[in-house]
Amino acid sequence: MEMNLKERSFLTLKDFSKQEIIYLIDFAIKLKAEKKNGVLKKKLESKNIVLLFEKSSTRTRCAFVTAAFNEGAHPEFLGKNDIQFGKKETTKDTAIVLGRMFDGIGFRGFKHKTVETLAEYAGVPVWNGLTDKFHPTQILADFMTVKENFGKLAGIKFAYVGDGRNNVANSLMVGASKIGMDFRIIAPESLFPSRELVKICENYAEENNAKITLTNDIEKGVKNCDVIYTDIWASMGEEDKISERIKLLKPYKITKKMLNLTENPEMIFLHCLPSFHNLKTEVAQKYPEICEVEDDVFESKFSKVFDEAENRVWTIQAVMVATL
Repeated sequence: MEMNLKERSFLTLKDFSKQEIIYLIDFAIKLKAEKKNGVLKKKLESKNIVLLFEKSSTRTRCAFVTAAFNEGAHPEFLGKNDIQFGKKETTKDTAIVLGRMFDGIGFRGFKHKTVETLAEYAGVPVWNGLTDKFHPTQILADFMTVKENFGKLAGIKFAYVGDGRNNVANSLMVGASKIGMDFRIIAPESLFPSRELVKICENYAEENNAKITLTNDIEKGVKNCDVIYTDIWASMGEEDKISERIKLLKPYKITKKMLNLTENPEMIFLHCLPSFHNLKTEVAQKYPEICEVEDDVFESKFSKVFDEAENRVWTIQAVMVATL
């Protein structure tokens, strides 16, 4: 099924219909197969892509660059210290300048308002690689991984365990409610998502035969789940909240016991990465209780985290091709 998404920006899944989200996921699966089979045709030759990153990244940056090269486009990376963005020049002026020179803009940063302003004034598609509110390209990769494992999306029982207010949890709830999943956020009540966003997603859920549950009860939340998903407990820029988050979220650490509570031998574990699973990173060694998932889970047969990481390439590639 072809869809015309040309010249559309990709800022949040709220802006896209169920059919459009499914189209992008299926398109990504097609692009992945074409690349693996050596029959991928370059559809973005002569296109120039700029990647404007306030926040550093492994998967998002590499996925955008690889996706651009796969399609014959030229990616140009601009870190926060490479241009005058936010210092001597406004976001609006930067958007206009970059829009005159490039065919598309990938942004990764802090305030969601920034990516909205870029999209308002650039005159070319702008793609959100992460803001404080939403992380839509990540969720496309997550759902692509689910579809590869289960052959479907509608009706999947999907549990997010951890900080239910962060950008990944927000975007998963939006996407799941539009796709028709049974979606649960399992978290302390103080880390539930905003009531405003929950209400919006409940409306999506009613339209798409989905279900949304917020609970602090782990056993109830994960029962019969197909997917258990988590994220690190404190995102970049939240280092001052690490000790507080450890106290709140320690009971919600993903363990083999939690996987067994699903009573589903076919379930999978997902994580947007990076992860402190083996306590070998600098941050984890400083805060040894920050480990959000046991290494025995992360390295288990249930874990599809590296398939999920690779799928960032194919879903971002799908978004760029579809909108350019």
